Amino acid sequence: MSAEKAGITATAIITDRFVQTAQAMADVSGMPGYPFVVITHPIANNDDAVLRVKAQEAVQQSLTILQER
Repeated sequence: MSAEKAGITATAIITDRFVQTAQAMADVSGMPGYPFVVITHPIANNDDAVLRVKAQEAVQQSLTILQER
């Protein structure tokens, strides 16, 4: 969100466990509805194959969000 405030189109990648917290932070920062990339929780202890899938999902969501902005 700091990048957005500086005029740089951006997004943030979070896990689904932190959606409510991230939305609250966006609201408090004056950016309600900020588009987050959301991947499944947890990340810790995932093997390489699972992390690759989550990374691919994050890239696809990021591209969609950034292209729409």
